[in-house]
Amino acid sequence: MALAISDELLGIFVPILVYWIYSGIYMAFGTSLDNYKLHSEEDEKHKNLVSKWQVLRGVLLTQSLQAFGAFLLFMGTGENEKTEDSASASTATKPTSFIDIIVIGRQFVIAMLVLDTWTYFTHRFLHQNKFLYRHLHSRHHRMVVSYAFGAQYTHPLEGLLVDTVGGAVAFVLSGMSLRTSIFFFSFVSIKIVDDHCGFCLPGNPIHFFFKNNSVYHDVHHQIHGAKYNFSQPFFVMWDKILGTYMPYSLEKRIEGGFEVRPAKEFKDD
Repeated sequence: MALAISDELLGIFVPILVYWIYSGIYMAFGTSLDNYKLHSEEDEKHKNLVSKWQVLRGVLLTQSLQAFGAFLLFMGTGENEKTEDSASASTATKPTSFIDIIVIGRQFVIAMLVLDTWTYFTHRFLHQNKFLYRHLHSRHHRMVVSYAFGAQYTHPLEGLLVDTVGGAVAFVLSGMSLRTSIFFFSFVSIKIVDDHCGFCLPGNPIHFFFKNNSVYHDVHHQIHGAKYNFSQPFFVMWDKILGTYMPYSLEKRIEGGFEVRPAKEFKDD
């Protein structure tokens, strides 16, 4: 299959472009958002075990491998879509109907649930297996104070297992088209960047619609929360069902910004 400027290419590169645009916005306006930071500058300097430059290089490597994985996936599914598209070419210009919107919405929900399920159990296993944590997942937790562009700072093998395979399973089981997947995985990019942005901004629609947000995930990046709040990127259902949910409170710091505190019963856990 010849790969021209097509839905396949857009599906590979648009989510990556969205990732860097959205994280770039946070980085560009970061200094003007200090009153909404979840950590102080001192926390970043003394708690993080990796530099921003190392994070940048790691993310680019992971995304390169994921782009190749997406290429293989779309190569395998694209032929079937092209056959279906050619059979329905006469309706190609037909406007999107309400039924089409319902179908796409259903596919989004299915993909979100599948991706959450895959991510929860693989993520939790990477924490529980000492060998895998030491050699794979500990890389991501070198960022105690996370950066917006560091959402995909992972070991390449972890990126393949959790993100690439999880995304492929969600794509296939939801039955979404290549074109729909462009929007879905762009939304995933926005969500994971926001979860690692390190800010709690008033009026943020992601915080309004999702309990699983930057504050929720910040708990997991702290020492006291490493065994909790595994759910990513959308819902918190698996944490609550399986007893790995850590309640928390968000409090203002005297010097500005916020501090996420675990519930009292978890502090000495």
